[in-house]
Amino acid sequence: MGKSYSLDLRERIVAKVRNGASRREAARQFGVSDSCAVKLLQHVDRTGAMVPARQGRPPGDGKLSPYMDFLIGRVVEKPDITMPELAVELEALHSVKVSPPSLSRVLCKAGFSYKKTVDGVGTRTRGRA
Repeated sequence: MGKSYSLDLRERIVAKVRNGASRREAARQFGVSDSCAVKLLQHVDRTGAMVPARQGRPPGDGKLSPYMDFLIGRVVEKPDITMPELAVELEALHSVKVSPPSLSRVLCKAGFSYKKTVDGVGTRTRGRA
């Protein structure tokens, strides 16, 4: 995902248009695409703010968010559970099919990490927050 233009550049584009220039003229002067200037002015007219809109998915709105208590409970109960085993349990109990890497990512975001012991057996532990 690309980065938003700076607030300074946004302010200059809006000021140029407010002083009578067309959106496309302002875009050419400041070296941005025509659609950038058009969409920027639409955003400013709609919200009244020049700050860029938030990018990405809102936090806590993923497929697994309703099942976090179940997932965390299973990992706490059985720290050496593998992600394929956890995926099978989740599908059997809640009819949710998900890949093992997705489970690993969501558990890492929840503060768990995977640690191997000297004998090669791994367990998931919750980090100190």
